[in-house]
Amino acid sequence: FGGTGLKASVLDPEGRMLVDRLRIDTPYPCPPPVMLQALAGLAAPLPPFDRVSVGFPGVVRDGRVLTAPHFGNEVWHEHPLAAALEKRLGKLVRLLNDAEVQGLGIIHGDGLEVVLTLGTGVGSAVFRHGRLMPHLELAQHPLHKDKTYNGYVGDDARRRHGVKKWSARVLKMIAIVDTLLNYDTLYLGGGNAAHLKVKLPAHVKLASNDAGITGGIRLWGGAMDELFTSHHAPD
Repeated sequence: FGGTGLKASVLDPEGRMLVDRLRIDTPYPCPPPVMLQALAGLAAPLPPFDRVSVGFPGVVRDGRVLTAPHFGNEVWHEHPLAAALEKRLGKLVRLLNDAEVQGLGIIHGDGLEVVLTLGTGVGSAVFRHGRLMPHLELAQHPLHKDKTYNGYVGDDARRRHGVKKWSARVLKMIAIVDTLLNYDTLYLGGGNAAHLKVKLPAHVKLASNDAGITGGIRLWGGAMDELFTSHHAPD
């Protein structure tokens, strides 16, 4: 999921895309029935698949949506998206925050790793020795004066202030997150990461946006099986 586009592909067991990713514009307004219809249409031309991994731009817990800032918090709150998709597609579905799914396709499992995605807004995920930590919804947290992370370095800010000023803002955000979490490595993903025009600190790396899809394979197996079957998925 994304604020501007919905993307899908089919992966092999190693997480390689078997077909080029498909993309459609995110419909607006986008209550759950509209989203379900769009996702079913997106999946229809794909080759056969056995299960579904979903990254959602908001806070999710136990297959339910808690916040959906791009689509409307009120209409999405407590929506059982995983169960609704299982019924619609006839496949098992696992649901996480979209930055967490992308992070699973990026991280190396060494120390404290943070993933920030720069797109319509800002996504965030934190991993410790490869294990997903409880979700920090930095996007909605105050960052500078009356601006949240979304407002300060989201796509609207990039378009309004230009790439140079926006890039300086991203550097400021990186420094604040470093002070907050003392991470070992920070990865920048999302479509807008490619627009950065500044030298990044040594422990900050750009990551492929394809990881937002390829990371989906890692929702199945190992520690993630334990996570999803324990009914205590990170929020």
